[in-house]
Amino acid sequence: MKGGIILSAVGYIQVHAYTSTAEIPLEDVAVTVTDSSGAAIAMRLTNRSGKLDDPIEIVVPDLATSLTPNTGVIPFSVVNLYARLENYEEIEIENLQIFANTATLQNLEMIPLSELPDSWNKAELFN
Repeated sequence: MKGGIILSAVGYIQVHAYTSTAEIPLEDVAVTVTDSSGAAIAMRLTNRSGKLDDPIEIVVPDLATSLTPNTGVIPFSVVNLYARLENYEEIEIENLQIFANTATLQNLEMIPLSELPDSWNKAELFN
């Protein structure tokens, strides 16, 4: 239970980490998912296809909450996702919505730091 809402279902996060518009996969991207308070839920590395071997499971409100209008209940869980790989710009995604029985695919277009000489210590933030 979270904020009076029963979390009885599961949603999933899958990522696709790549570089350039050609979508060249990136291996060993460190993916961290946290809850809204910053507590770690999962940490994984991408494989040579730029994806996670298994999607990350997130506990979410039951599917029925999204099928009934005007209940005042938010029908999804909100998490933050961070992606890091040496020599690439870090990506931070805040308020990523995860729904019951649904796989959320998050594309991670990583930019080499060599292309951003003035931005070596900045993260790209999506909200």
